[in-house]
Amino acid sequence: MATDSAERSTTAAADALISETHPFKRHLLEVAASEAAEPHRIWQPGDGPLPALYLSHGAPPTFEDAVWMRELYRWARSFPKPRSILIVSAHWEAAPLMVSSGEPTELVYDFSGFAPMYYRMRYDTPPGTDLVRRVTGGLGGKENLYEHRSRGLDHGAWVPLKIMYPGADVPVVQLSMPTQDPGRLITLGRRLRALRDEGTLVIGSGFMTHGLPFITREMLLGVVPDWSSDFDAWAASALERGDVDELSRFRTSAPGVRFAHPTAEHFTPLFVTLGASADPGAPVETAIEGYMIGLSKRSFQVH
Repeated sequence: MATDSAERSTTAAADALISETHPFKRHLLEVAASEAAEPHRIWQPGDGPLPALYLSHGAPPTFEDAVWMRELYRWARSFPKPRSILIVSAHWEAAPLMVSSGEPTELVYDFSGFAPMYYRMRYDTPPGTDLVRRVTGGLGGKENLYEHRSRGLDHGAWVPLKIMYPGADVPVVQLSMPTQDPGRLITLGRRLRALRDEGTLVIGSGFMTHGLPFITREMLLGVVPDWSSDFDAWAASALERGDVDELSRFRTSAPGVRFAHPTAEHFTPLFVTLGASADPGAPVETAIEGYMIGLSKRSFQVH
């Protein structure tokens, strides 16, 4: 879906201020070259449903990680360009269920202590009013849904999407996470499943391990603690088996969970993704794995 020139200019103008030596500027140049050589084909009905994703997102340091940015962009290019994106982020827990503004709204810079350039970044996407209406219809009246008209995208949404779709030319709407109960989140994802048939990319955005209070100097130097690797291995095994029951028992079954997820909001978006699949019990397709400052960035897609 095309972006009008005003929307394009605000994002591009902000990106133009980034230093030529910054890794994200190099990423933008690589993306521009890729798009010039082979434009990303837009989804068509004959393509069938888009996948649903669970992605581990980072804060602004993601823009400094060339390998991770390349992985995210290549993942986005592995399927047709969506006509719209619906994303559930760990950083918006709200009940009753809410959807962000259908009109472009200021980003939420919900982080602190980073370089000023990250607070000047823009991601001005086209209006998502049609998607808001479709989400409301897709929930079929089973949930009370409210449009939060002053709510913009938080960093769990705009940071990864700015890397995956830096042209800001796809409408994006964010849905709040109203509960941490796996069963209810799977049900919510199931009600969003039909959107995939219409060219909407459904995303749960979290982090496979997120023990920020327990980061050590050694982790900053590349050491992966047992609590992170053990939790990641447990999750990978359950996802490969399609063992939704085991995943749902993460609070009591997962090794290292007290450190990997002292709070659960970065793991539970996974259940929205599984619910949006044709078969939540089918094995997932891993797209990204590995670690960032000792935290697992495992990400996957379902069909």
